[in-house]
Amino acid sequence: MDHGSSIATVVLALALILATAKTFGHLAQRVGQPAVLGELVGGVLLGNAYLAGVPWVRDISTNASIDILAQLGVLILLFEVGLESTVRDMLKVGLPSLFVAVLGVVTPFALGWGVGAWLLPDHSAYAHAFLGAALTATSVGITARVLKDLGRSQSAEARIILGAAVIDDVLGLVILAIVSGAIQSANSGGGIDYTGIAWIVAKAVVFLGGALALGTLISPRLFGLTAQLQGSGVMLATALVFCFTLSWGAAAMGLAPIVGAYAAGLILERVHWRDFTERGERHLEDLIRPVATLLVPVFFVLMGMRVQLDSFARVEVLGLAAALIGAAVIGKQACYFGATGRGLDRLSIGIGMIPRGEVGLIFASIGLTLTVGAERIIDDAVYSAVVIMVIVTTMATPPLLKWSLARGQRRGEGSGEYRVTG
Repeated sequence: MDHGSSIATVVLALALILATAKTFGHLAQRVGQPAVLGELVGGVLLGNAYLAGVPWVRDISTNASIDILAQLGVLILLFEVGLESTVRDMLKVGLPSLFVAVLGVVTPFALGWGVGAWLLPDHSAYAHAFLGAALTATSVGITARVLKDLGRSQSAEARIILGAAVIDDVLGLVILAIVSGAIQSANSGGGIDYTGIAWIVAKAVVFLGGALALGTLISPRLFGLTAQLQGSGVMLATALVFCFTLSWGAAAMGLAPIVGAYAAGLILERVHWRDFTERGERHLEDLIRPVATLLVPVFFVLMGMRVQLDSFARVEVLGLAAALIGAAVIGKQACYFGATGRGLDRLSIGIGMIPRGEVGLIFASIGLTLTVGAERIIDDAVYSAVVIMVIVTTMATPPLLKWSLARGQRRGEGSGEYRVTG
């Protein structure tokens, strides 16, 4: 298989990726794990098939067309995650979720930076900062799925966890924008530009605030206007236009496109496409699912394929992975101290914030594209260590959270109604 983008190469690669994603996703769910974990592990095995004498499979991970499809999958994924919440939901969770989120971002960032400085002294401070940024995320999708499967999605702890996870993602994306912007500035020969960093923060705040404010006003009118159009697929096309336009706007502001996709999902509410559903069309979440089914697994499998198992034979990779896992778990336990309110199961809140999942992978994949001079910020060994951290935190959370919630229920914690203020 060559590195070109011929249709034959792309369709064969997609066939392998989708077959791998669905097979290993099924196996993961059979053993009580999220499907995303199976997709990632399947990608690792597929990408390392060259060790078993199938070298051409490795070329898939460097195919430009497959990479574009994976990046589209990321946008759709973040759009879907945003659709699960609304701007009002974020405002309702109040100060407790904000405290939990801030502690759950600041502490892992500091610990990740410290691990990088300790174990990667030959790497630049930018690499250390990027490791810290990669540890800030919390996977909204994985946490929500676990709580739903355990029948605890309406508990006080669940509201705190999910609210904080949403805020975590926003804060993490802002940190990602800051770190990426600083690295790009250094790559252009400017070094660390604190004025530039402040400008990135300002742009992130202005974009998110402006997108949420203007989008909330514009989106109902946009859907109301397109509802007058005839033909099939108009509602889905309208939503994707909205998502891709905000993604482009984020990129134009110097932010990651996923910031815009996530904001687009937050803005849209079911009332916006009421004109469509009243005439019998399905809700947007149902319409976007087939698109996500095609594109999102491409991202996860491709990220797994970029993990080189032969690098695990290096002691320093395993040591870095172990240190990152420790920092990832301990850093999120700081959330324990941010959960204010009587009767809350704070340990469960801390455990629920552990999984890095798809957001951690997104951060790591962006790190692979950043360079200073001719040197990549995140090399293959560091990337592999980050992916190991993602796998372990994702795999460990479901059984740990199940144990913790059962323990809290036995002690009578979390049984009372908690009123969120703020």
